[in-house]
Amino acid sequence: MVTFFIGALGLILLAIFGLSMAFPLPDENFTEQGERRAPEWTGPLGQAIRPALDLHPGLVGVRPLSDGRAAFAARAVLAREAVSSIDAQYYIWQDDTTGLMLLDELRAAAERGVRVRLLVDDNGIPGLDALLAELDALPTAEVRIFNPFTLRRPKLLSYVFDFKRLNRRMHNKSMTVDGVVTLVGGRNIGDIYFEYGEGTHYFDVDAIAVGPIVEDVAASFDAFWNSKSAYAAERVLAPSPGPAIARAAAEARASAMGAGYQKAIEDNALARRLKARDVPLEWGQATLFVDDPSKGLGAARDDQIVVEKLFALAEETETSLDLMSAYFIPGPRGAEVPERLARRGVRTRILTNSLDATDVLPVHAAYMRYRKGLIASGVELYELKSTREEQLDRSLPEILAGSASGLHAKVFGFDGTRIFIGSYNLDPRSARLNTEMGILVESPSIAATLAGQLDEPAFAYRVEARGDGALAWIEDLGGGNARRYDVEPQTTVWKRSMARLISWLPVEWML
Repeated sequence: MVTFFIGALGLILLAIFGLSMAFPLPDENFTEQGERRAPEWTGPLGQAIRPALDLHPGLVGVRPLSDGRAAFAARAVLAREAVSSIDAQYYIWQDDTTGLMLLDELRAAAERGVRVRLLVDDNGIPGLDALLAELDALPTAEVRIFNPFTLRRPKLLSYVFDFKRLNRRMHNKSMTVDGVVTLVGGRNIGDIYFEYGEGTHYFDVDAIAVGPIVEDVAASFDAFWNSKSAYAAERVLAPSPGPAIARAAAEARASAMGAGYQKAIEDNALARRLKARDVPLEWGQATLFVDDPSKGLGAARDDQIVVEKLFALAEETETSLDLMSAYFIPGPRGAEVPERLARRGVRTRILTNSLDATDVLPVHAAYMRYRKGLIASGVELYELKSTREEQLDRSLPEILAGSASGLHAKVFGFDGTRIFIGSYNLDPRSARLNTEMGILVESPSIAATLAGQLDEPAFAYRVEARGDGALAWIEDLGGGNARRYDVEPQTTVWKRSMARLISWLPVEWML
């Protein structure tokens, strides 16, 4: 029997070695390095933005985007107004209605002479190989792929022989147009992130920004574009079989869902304000937080990663700390900081997904272990309720209350004066494995929006300790009424049991 197992193990190791030899990385990442273009102030975007910048020298103008349809439309409008360059960087780009429509906006921009650079993480582009190869083949467009899978079908088999590298992903999200405006935040590209149509949707937050921060985002893009983890698409993907993007996008636009997104573009206030040269923005200081791209290979130092900067910000808080994180696994250090702040008298509030709302059960299973300690220290802990109800006229509270069935935002408020909007989840994967980015904005008014949503969170359960040491979930019914749940609301015994079982597994480090 021992001989059999030794032999089987030897065959497995031989197969893994054989696969690694059969599907190696390309010998060269790309032919030459790329560099951002100088800001183009003569185009529609530049002309619309320049007067506002002249009135606010040295400051950054920011406008948060919480409504998903507005966030989709903003990307489409910016792409259509581009005359010089588009640099887009995303973790997930789906081949669904919005994914195809926005990919076609990049194609159309490239065909009218705009230089388009698209950097995507290979873990988040299933089904797009042929379309990305088509975009890459255009004379003014180029696609690069971060930490590519060398075995294209089935891609996930690559984890068997290249797990250490492939376990590190690029989670950044940004789109910079003509070097004068950038869009940064938590949204990937896909229907689920833009909150329209049937089924599950996420509540998320992006921010449009102008001013000095645009140059910082552009420089960060160049660093990732030219990094050792980025490979030219032509070295990874098979050649394009022929034009297909425009046709696929036309079919997407012709669908009922696509018609809704088309209307969102037509009705988008950003387009009207651009034409009127009157884009409403909050003005102040802003700082880009971004991991060094060497983190994608496990080579970044502590002073090169976002997590250490966020810990430093949290340590400096004096009155309040508000954390909104879709995936929340604080770890011992991440739990100790808010617990210590709460005991010190700093009002500390955390909003994450409930078990019913989460789309990643193992993440919730790992988070469960920290709830009692957080609550015991005085942290106010909230879990988003899940609902599939649709609302067409949606404010931020309404989105939280009913139109989104899951939380995907990563927004942190510090002392009611500063707010971080980005891709960073408060979990081990964001801290040490994935690359992340976001902007810290000095804006009491924007920070107050987040704080205001947590003041009376009817969209979430408040998690409290019961007298017997267990937990209770309190649902605000309005009018001073509340309902208490003694088990995780709207969940089955099976789901709760699965979460408990997974919580015992030693996998927190990779979640």
